[in-house]
Amino acid sequence: MTSLAQHFTGLRCPPLSTSRLSNRPSLLSSPKPRKLPFVVSAVAISNAQTKERQKLKQLLEEAYERCRTAPMEGVAFTLDDFHSALDKYDFNSEIGTTVKGTVFMTDANGALVDITAKSSAYLLVQEACIHKIKHVEEAGIVPGLTEEFVIIGENEADDSLVLSLRAIQYDLAWERCSQLQAEDVIVKGKVVGANKGGVVALVEGLRGFVPFSQLSSKSTAEELLDKELPLKFVDVDEEQSRLVLSNRKAMADSQAQLGIGSVVIGTVQSLKPYGAFIDIGGINGLLHVSQISHDRVSDIATVLQPGDILKVMILSHDRERGRVSLSTKKLEPTPGDMIRNPKLVFEKAEEMAQTFRQRIAQAEAMARADMLRFQPESGLSLSSDGILGPLTSDMPAEGLDLSYVPTAED
Repeated sequence: MTSLAQHFTGLRCPPLSTSRLSNRPSLLSSPKPRKLPFVVSAVAISNAQTKERQKLKQLLEEAYERCRTAPMEGVAFTLDDFHSALDKYDFNSEIGTTVKGTVFMTDANGALVDITAKSSAYLLVQEACIHKIKHVEEAGIVPGLTEEFVIIGENEADDSLVLSLRAIQYDLAWERCSQLQAEDVIVKGKVVGANKGGVVALVEGLRGFVPFSQLSSKSTAEELLDKELPLKFVDVDEEQSRLVLSNRKAMADSQAQLGIGSVVIGTVQSLKPYGAFIDIGGINGLLHVSQISHDRVSDIATVLQPGDILKVMILSHDRERGRVSLSTKKLEPTPGDMIRNPKLVFEKAEEMAQTFRQRIAQAEAMARADMLRFQPESGLSLSSDGILGPLTSDMPAEGLDLSYVPTAED
């Protein structure tokens, strides 16, 4: 023990501090977690993000500098190529320009049309057809339809273009009317309005004016409303938007084509005690009660009614007075068929009219032959067999047979 004490005699220990002893943790209490490693990790992540951001910033600055100094470096599509592409696909969007487009959607107000522009174009329903329609599909405007349109305006709200088909059809209608005037043909026009000078008729989609002086009928404008009239063109002037028509000229030409014995289809307009007025293509003819049937007709209403459609034959035509006499009596296969079987008269009308025309032609030929019988200077003579023969050797020896008379169709 003495040696051990001598061994430690030279050692000196610093005095124990009370504060240090109080701050040391107790050996029996659980040690608190150390935070130092976590602090180091957070600092490491923060440094990595900072480096990444600095690297990204440097890349952006370099890209900006390249765009400022050499924007087309490394780009295969040059600026000239871009301008040429614009020239290739761009088109003139001025008002009045005709463009080709494809309908890709329709709605209650019109249709959307792709005209290969930066924005789609719109076709209003009132611009889809020259005629009045309620939906564009009534004019055949459906998705997938490719058509030529004309630009008539621009919608300032979205810079879209406003298209029209009506404008194109309007120009075509004027060309058609000019052609019909040159051909001097008769057209049908529906009366849609009136004023103090005449009536307004719709022809080829255009509104034409028919003066009262050019109407052959004495009907009032109200009575002619919604009716179709035969018309001929008097003046067609697209520049002045003037279209003048004549019903009188059309009626005169129609009446000139009515031959005695012709069969036409007519509509019963009105009944009178003395007969029925029949509309035959805009011409009013009289079917007298005595010409309805071979049997006596005491009451016309028992045979005909207004609105009935029937076939009648032209008996006479007074062009100066504008009167046409008609007959169904001559078309009866057997007397009384118009009363008992009018359908049979309708079916056999052409056949009976042909027989009637042949009888008339034979009667006229016999009348001419009778005149020649008493005119030896004519060089012809009529035998007892009804053969008109020559007095000279220039005619056939058997003479000219008048027993066969060609039909009107021949």
